[in-house]
Amino acid sequence: MPVTEEQKHLANAITNALEALYPTVECALESGGDPFRLLVMGRLSAQCTDARVNTVCRDLFAVYPDVYAMAEADLPTLEKLVFSCGVYKVKAANIRDFSVIIRDKFDGQVPDTMDDLLSLPGVGRKIANLILGDVYHKPAIVADTHCIRISNRLGLCDKKDPVHVEKALIPLIAPEKSSDFCHRLVWFGREYCMARAPRCEECPLRAQNLCTFTERKS
Repeated sequence: MPVTEEQKHLANAITNALEALYPTVECALESGGDPFRLLVMGRLSAQCTDARVNTVCRDLFAVYPDVYAMAEADLPTLEKLVFSCGVYKVKAANIRDFSVIIRDKFDGQVPDTMDDLLSLPGVGRKIANLILGDVYHKPAIVADTHCIRISNRLGLCDKKDPVHVEKALIPLIAPEKSSDFCHRLVWFGREYCMARAPRCEECPLRAQNLCTFTERKS
């Protein structure tokens, strides 16, 4: 569907407003700038809070600090370490399996293309875009729950499917700003635009006439 000038203007205004609200942003996952650790944390974050992943990974990386150690991980031990992140058996298996692939196929380096990232077990477009944007500084839209919810509320898209949201935002957000835009949506979603009981009356975007969403009261 073609993008209108009105949509472009709205997206640009929202981008500027979020930049003013959150001048500096970083990923909520505390990877210390390590690409492999960010990949592991991204996999663990599915159906789990970033805060929980950060806590779990302090112990996890103390035992398996890099891709080479993780590739040789004892699966029961790995499962125990990531248990509290949920779906622990699948996540543990994915993490060990993609560690082996990265070690053997990619010389120990996290790949830098969408196709190669998607070839890793348990890695979908959300995680791949996180790596592409945060690690390799490529244009990337991370369509997580905050991005999907808020983009719909702001009128930047009209569906809840992650791929649809990603494709809808690509022509609206400047490529060089796309990764940080998504991080800012996370911060905004936690401070104002929560899934339940959003603070609409205090919303700085609403105050600038950039959002007309109103929570439905039951």
